[in-house]
Amino acid sequence: MEGWAVYGQGAMKEQMSRNGNRFIVAYNRTQSLDSISQKVQLGGGLIYSFSAWIQINKGSERVAVVFKIPHTERVIGGRVLARNGCWSLLKGGIFANFTSHADILFESNDTSTEIWVDSVSLQQFTLEQWRAQQDKKIDKERKSKVRFKVTYGNGTAVDSATVSIKQTRSEFPFGCGMNFHIIDSTDYQNWFASRFKYTTFTNQMKWYSNEPKQGQENYTVADTMVKFAQQNGISIRGHNILWDDPKYQPEWVKNLTSDELRKAAAKRVDSVVSRYAGQLIAWDVMNENLHFSFFEDKLGKNASSRYFKRAYELDPKTTMFLNEFNTIEYSNDEDVDPISYMKKLSVILSNPGNQGILAGIGLEGHFGVGQPNLAYMRSVLDILSSTGLPIWLTEVDVVKEPNQAEYLEQILREGYCHHAVEGIIMFAGPATAGFNATTLVDKDFKNTPSGDVVDKLIDEWRTKPTETKADGEGYFEMSLFHGDYNITIKNPVTNCSTTLSYRVTKGTTCIHIIA
Repeated sequence: MEGWAVYGQGAMKEQMSRNGNRFIVAYNRTQSLDSISQKVQLGGGLIYSFSAWIQINKGSERVAVVFKIPHTERVIGGRVLARNGCWSLLKGGIFANFTSHADILFESNDTSTEIWVDSVSLQQFTLEQWRAQQDKKIDKERKSKVRFKVTYGNGTAVDSATVSIKQTRSEFPFGCGMNFHIIDSTDYQNWFASRFKYTTFTNQMKWYSNEPKQGQENYTVADTMVKFAQQNGISIRGHNILWDDPKYQPEWVKNLTSDELRKAAAKRVDSVVSRYAGQLIAWDVMNENLHFSFFEDKLGKNASSRYFKRAYELDPKTTMFLNEFNTIEYSNDEDVDPISYMKKLSVILSNPGNQGILAGIGLEGHFGVGQPNLAYMRSVLDILSSTGLPIWLTEVDVVKEPNQAEYLEQILREGYCHHAVEGIIMFAGPATAGFNATTLVDKDFKNTPSGDVVDKLIDEWRTKPTETKADGEGYFEMSLFHGDYNITIKNPVTNCSTTLSYRVTKGTTCIHIIA
């Protein structure tokens, strides 16, 4: 128990498990923050990654690690659903905005619960060290070392063949939000199509856009944007079927009776999903369903589950997402932490008829002022990855501030390097299209600093066109980003060239090329 003290009321003691392992117990608690604590010194500008094994003496209960810093808001470093009878790993962390001492303590709302704590770790990283760690994870998760063998049709090696390799498409979806301004702006169209192959319409598929007056549906703008995307090979995430925030319902919907709302919402789901079935790669079925409950309040607690079921019936090959904000951005929002998110998603997917749904985890990623807490963001992604479901960062942006471009790059790298993240969409774009939070190009379509970051990452996250030679036995090796490639082989004897297409994925270790 060296270094640990009682925080608040209550007591602490050392206890030993059956196998001889010692751990600390906080008991006789009267307030949620009554627990054990240890003082640490935090260095300004450093990232701290936290972990501890937690157990409680009965049932199950949320336990949070709290960093209590003088003269500032207490910071939740992470949460875990602790249980009696097994140890659970609490992961999280904090970014130190300034040099200060802090108390590390634990929080549980049920004061009758004993908090058992073991193997506490607090690891310190500079931003440079964290970046180096991100780069290593990118090499591991997004690239494969591929051994090529070039032979003739009879199996004889092609000695010293010249091989040109060009990546034609990245396997990882990295895209950008799009709005109606693209319809009439050639500059916007050219800028977008030259960079992105994935998009989400920011507003044009939402209910208030498609049916501003009851019974008067209008998909003209959305249809035109879909056509543009399809003509340019751009895949679309559908956003959104329904939105649980009362503020963003069509005006005519807000005062409907429960029966009227039930009919109107059912008609909405059938209309928009049927219209675009088979044309999208995803649907945000119920937007911000953890923060708000407009449909549940009026139609019952299973409303969201029923809409997931209906959307799946209409479009069974499209991934259905629960989309939410603050899950990775803000650790103090308990309503949408990973425990709450997984609980809500479990309720939806366990509803009768929903077991076969292709489900996905949508994390918006609207980051506010200040250095993003990358350690907390990583811990959330780690926890949510335990579901085995694909995770997308669906609406990434950073508010205007002097370090906006730097913070945007950190967030995008953190998402890209995580093994469970299968796509990233930014809600950013041209100034002329009204993207005022994160603007990528100004009114003349010249890059802002954030635009420079995005272009740099697009270039960095793909294999540059390369020419190499096979050895005397027809072999050569390369580390390649996952994606589609055109590979051209020039026969050293005949000078004839052959171009073939290949796909490199995480499982790709060797490719046999027949010249």
